[in-house]
Amino acid sequence: MTSGAVPEPTIDDDPRIGEVLLTEQQIRERIEQIGQQLSQDYEGEAPLLVCVLRGAYVFLTDLARAVNLPVEIDFIAVSSYGSSTRTSGVVRLVKDLDVDLSDRHVILVEDIVDTGLTLRYLRRSLEARNPASLEVCALLAREKADTDGLGVRYVGFRIPDDFVVGYGLDAAERFRNLRYIALYREDGT
Repeated sequence: MTSGAVPEPTIDDDPRIGEVLLTEQQIRERIEQIGQQLSQDYEGEAPLLVCVLRGAYVFLTDLARAVNLPVEIDFIAVSSYGSSTRTSGVVRLVKDLDVDLSDRHVILVEDIVDTGLTLRYLRRSLEARNPASLEVCALLAREKADTDGLGVRYVGFRIPDDFVVGYGLDAAERFRNLRYIALYREDGT
């Protein structure tokens, strides 16, 4: 950049990024707490963390480092949104697991619990593979989400029903790299 040149806008300058709901620091502190809880709950075990791609990959990375146990990691990918900010109502398996779940302690790592459509689909699929146990750990849950009814044992934060981006969550594959979670304003106003 030459002297006097106008700096290029950054991702944080995008008008579609709204109010910050959760700061990087808040997220980091809560993940440390969840990691400590998982370390206690699974003491003496080597749980398998199953990351739901793509939204949960940032959460999984930080969570795995916060767990003081030998963990294994695998990935599963489903789609119910496509490129929209609204769910299509149909869940489609895009990438299946590479490991056998039989007699394993499995922790399904989700980015956000919303209607429960994706979570119900994944639970049925994973429970059919005979794990020793299956728990769900979600970074976010919408205020309206029935986390108890869906069997979500670990929840990072409850958030409003607004669409959010950042920290792995996207809008049409954008904004995953924000270090915080913010409201998304589709029209930029």
